[in-house]
Amino acid sequence: MADKVKVVISDDQKKVKIPTGVRMLIRRSCTAVLRNENFKGSAEVSVRFVDDEEIQKLNQKYRDIDSPTDVLSFPLGIEGVYDINNDTGAQLLGDIVISVERAAKQAEKYGHTLQRELAFLTVHSMFHLLGYDHEKGGLELVRMREREETVLTQLGLKRNSSYYMGDEI
Repeated sequence: MADKVKVVISDDQKKVKIPTGVRMLIRRSCTAVLRNENFKGSAEVSVRFVDDEEIQKLNQKYRDIDSPTDVLSFPLGIEGVYDINNDTGAQLLGDIVISVERAAKQAEKYGHTLQRELAFLTVHSMFHLLGYDHEKGGLELVRMREREETVLTQLGLKRNSSYYMGDEI
């Protein structure tokens, strides 16, 4: 199990007020993924909240897609090998960038809370930082979804039956 998990959270947007308790939920979400994946050692991850305009710029720059998206993952590891923070010894997993503006719209669309949506996007992105990829669909997509649901259920955020991620990913 992960020894210590440091989650650095920054709110770089002004469009949506971050609800009380979200920072703790984000930290719990990151820790739960690592626990479920039997991650060994200490870990560090960065989570940045932005608006649609900023995430569209990042999506264009890094994925050559000129539209906003809900979350972007920037893994620092390659096949389970991560850079180490020399000061702490923690493995640097990478960066998660979430459009809170988009998350709020999706929460409304799917009929659940912003907290639930932000936790889902964090969990989803954490799996990307650990090397999971759903882009090709098939078994990888199913495995990733099952693991996400396991973590969210443990966090008390079980998916309602009407919620399915389609083309938004």
